[in-house]
Amino acid sequence: MFDSLSERFQKIFKHLRGQGRLTEENIREALREVRMALLEADVHYKVAKDFVAGIAARAVGQEVMQSLTPGQQVIKIVNEALTDLMGRTAEPLKLLGHPPVTVMLVGLQGSGKTTTAAKLARKFADENRHPCLVPADVYRPAAIDQLTTLGKQLNLPVYPSTPAQRPEEIARAALTFARERNCDTLLVDTAGRLHIDSELMAELTRLKGILTPVEILLVADAMTGQDAVKISSTFHETLGITGVVLTKLDGDARGGAALSIRAVTQCPIKLIGVGEKLDALEVFHPDRMSSRILGMGDVLSLIEKAQEAFDDRQAEEMARKFREDSFSLEDFRNQLRQIRKLGSFDQILSMLPGMGMLKEIKKMQVDEKEFVRMEAIINSMTRVERRNVDLINASRRRRIANGSGTTVQDVNRLLKSYGEARKMMRQVVGGGSATKKKKGKGRRKRAFFPF
Repeated sequence: MFDSLSERFQKIFKHLRGQGRLTEENIREALREVRMALLEADVHYKVAKDFVAGIAARAVGQEVMQSLTPGQQVIKIVNEALTDLMGRTAEPLKLLGHPPVTVMLVGLQGSGKTTTAAKLARKFADENRHPCLVPADVYRPAAIDQLTTLGKQLNLPVYPSTPAQRPEEIARAALTFARERNCDTLLVDTAGRLHIDSELMAELTRLKGILTPVEILLVADAMTGQDAVKISSTFHETLGITGVVLTKLDGDARGGAALSIRAVTQCPIKLIGVGEKLDALEVFHPDRMSSRILGMGDVLSLIEKAQEAFDDRQAEEMARKFREDSFSLEDFRNQLRQIRKLGSFDQILSMLPGMGMLKEIKKMQVDEKEFVRMEAIINSMTRVERRNVDLINASRRRRIANGSGTTVQDVNRLLKSYGEARKMMRQVVGGGSATKKKKGKGRRKRAFFPF
């Protein structure tokens, strides 16, 4: 989402790094560019003005002017200012109280409240809580059916509300429903409108009085830009929201909402939606987001994603198989599945330091469907073939290609990737000296990955 803003910042900082000595004039020139970059990213004009003024006050001081690396000092100051702007530290959800504690999701229609409710339920279930979903939107067609279906996918209880019920009636009955099923968390998906109106706010105020929620989360669409800030302010004044869930951060929004909401409303962004899948909900870390915007990567988030995707026991088992040279195509398929859990390669690359600065990396198109194709090819093999790749001759390759809807060339490419992965990992396990690397024709760097 922050690609254009990140690119502008990196151009400004590249120019600063090239200066042997910084003066007040070239610092102010750089900060004018920073201000323009923020305004173009749809950051609130007052936020952009105050942000640049705060940086200027520090950047023209002796700390920077006498530094051996003044350009890097300015980047450090901007990084700290960005982090402060977005809230400094992550704000966890506060779910304390007599169960069932209630979390109300509010927001305009189309912001993603229903999907976010299901994502939150999945997150709570993973944390050993016992959530219950409550569809309280009786106005939008199929809203109740949508949340009921998502609840079934997650195998979690959903209060069976109907469009004929009043939202207040649903709220009272849902509390009893949750207690009877020993649920400790109630997630209430409320109704939205295309625009804020007094009727909607009055209804939400009544629901708040009935449910006494510990968290009132505004679900805001990052694609709405400045409107997200106005919406947050209005909801906060009326309901006293405790936090914001910013959705669709995987889209091509300019990012201004994420940088403005905290400064304008003083309400923290607690969670961000980074995809359509039910596991695509992350805690918002201001410091990590600032690092990503400035092209410094987000290694901590990448490590956390890897820890969630890769099982320690499976990793030890895989290392044993590499040592014993018994790594099969079935193991290779399992590795592909785990890599896909990390998310798209665009997201992974954005978390690596410096990757945002490499135009050739950003232009590289990775075919995500290649993993699906590779898995289909492996699934088309017999168990014997998956465990003994040497058996796969020309006729078997044709049969595998026909069975998987691919070509013989695709099968050959998969087998080559598997062979290279096997050889590479054998070297890693053996300390890198087991096999000498071949030079010259045919040598490729892709090894494990199919691109």
